[in-house]
Amino acid sequence: MCATDRKTISIVTPVYNEAGNVVELCRRLRLVFDENAGYDFEALLVENGSADATWELIQAECAADPRFKALRLSRNFGADGGISAGLSKARGDAAVIMCADLQDPPELISTFIAKWEEGYENVYGIVTKREGSSALRRANSQLFYWLINKLTGGDFPRNASDFRLVDRRVYETINRMQERNRFMRGMFFWSGFRSVGVEHERPPRFAGESKASTAHVVGLALKSILSYSYAPLRFITYLGLSLSVFSFLLLAWAIWRVFTQGVPFAGYGTLISVILLMFGFLFTALGVIAEYVGLIYDEVKQRPNFIVKDEIGL
Repeated sequence: MCATDRKTISIVTPVYNEAGNVVELCRRLRLVFDENAGYDFEALLVENGSADATWELIQAECAADPRFKALRLSRNFGADGGISAGLSKARGDAAVIMCADLQDPPELISTFIAKWEEGYENVYGIVTKREGSSALRRANSQLFYWLINKLTGGDFPRNASDFRLVDRRVYETINRMQERNRFMRGMFFWSGFRSVGVEHERPPRFAGESKASTAHVVGLALKSILSYSYAPLRFITYLGLSLSVFSFLLLAWAIWRVFTQGVPFAGYGTLISVILLMFGFLFTALGVIAEYVGLIYDEVKQRPNFIVKDEIGL
């Protein structure tokens, strides 16, 4: 590969309260850079509103190695907001998206690059085993993938992670999308480019504690499902029609009893139970609709997905 043909790989890494991981992350990325000496690299470290010494450590790494560049966001915009910020500044022929906690092993980047050179434009990691994750977290993950595939017709590969390499055409397509409620994993699969998965085991965090609580994961899963599926709304429609048919038949049965037995109802207990059931369904339906209205509200406001406070090397 001659100098004029050298390709550039951008590494995009959101970093939030990862003071214990930054130095080790950069060390292992340098080893990957050395292993793939035929490519140029830039590593975009996106500091995402940390409260510890993360930004100071990032500054030191950027000063020591110009291949490391940094963005500092004005506050925490979530992992997808950090990824969006990094991709907006990426200049590589391909971009690798990974977490800063080293649960996405940097050594796998070489395999991603090889798959990319074979013609794949979206090379994503498939987690076969999660070291250090609780049984509840693993169960939540399995339930999420089962549910979202049921509701979207199987569009999401099972156990796919955000750790991936995407071609420039892919991430520039994503950059042009103006969605406010971003589920980046879904956006990459929705874009439809040639994709392949690479299986790997996810090691435990190198340092620190996970920022993803069960409540946070459930909230993200709910937003992801509502962003990519109309199934909850269709379920309300179908259930409403079914209840209407059932109510009509029940009314016909009650009228028949009036003419044959003179007793329209067996008791008020049944009536109250049916009323409570209907009110429960009604408020559930309103809740689902309210979630969709909330997503629309966020889109209409058109606030940015991130705000950059400082830059280094860009």
